Amino acid sequence: MASLISRIRFGRGLVLLICGVYFAVPMAASVYFSLDDTKGGISFRAYTELLNAPGFTDSLTLSLELAAVTVVVLLLLLVPALLAARLGAPRLRTVIEVICSLPLVVPVVALTTGIVGVLRWGPDYLSDTPFFQTVVAIQDPKFPIVLVIAYVLMALPFAYRALDAGLRGVDVVTLVEAARNCGAGWMRAVFTVVLPNLRSALLNAAVLAVALVLGEFTTASILGFAPFSVWINSNGKSDGQMSVAVSMLSLLIVWVVLLLMSAVGRGRKTARS
Repeated sequence: MASLISRIRFGRGLVLLICGVYFAVPMAASVYFSLDDTKGGISFRAYTELLNAPGFTDSLTLSLELAAVTVVVLLLLLVPALLAARLGAPRLRTVIEVICSLPLVVPVVALTTGIVGVLRWGPDYLSDTPFFQTVVAIQDPKFPIVLVIAYVLMALPFAYRALDAGLRGVDVVTLVEAARNCGAGWMRAVFTVVLPNLRSALLNAAVLAVALVLGEFTTASILGFAPFSVWINSNGKSDGQMSVAVSMLSLLIVWVVLLLMSAVGRGRKTARS
């Protein structure tokens, strides 16, 4: 038995080592290439020029704002719908699942083409109505709401799976009934009893949405906006080292944001426990 356990541990460690080498070696080589000054020394020229390039802070701020609003809208849409289906209308669970899974079968380019068609259709048919200003407002380059709409649609399947997995591990009906028997109202029962038990699922959904928004390029590029993903693509074509530095910097920023979100979630959980 002990030999079997040791073999399993050795096999697990070997697999993790191979995976680590598979991912670490190309990244280490990329970092070395971006720092090499062709004379055997190290130079941070590519990174300093990239950080000082015009539009870096604005594009990164825009992407973070889009990610935050996308997470809020996504959770405000999904959480009440899933809780309502669990508590009062279990037959709607299949309908919600199908609706949330639809973006998986629609290619991003097709979705973006549809959005472009609607935006072009608006000025032609809504120019004499109050809705025309709405069509213009959602395309404001300072904060394009149309990108939030597109990101919410693209993140729906992933956020739904994360929240549904969390709800499957929690007996929502029993928790709400117990809170109601103790005198709590519906809203208090949901906010003080149900949502704290879904903290991990909410955090997972938020992390997936943020990762999607920070890495999405196709929709923003076609629609003509310049969040961080589009900015790094346009500013990483000047030379080879700059291109690799852009890739490394984008990966680092995404990792830092996701690690901060995970750390905040774990910190709140530890404090409350």
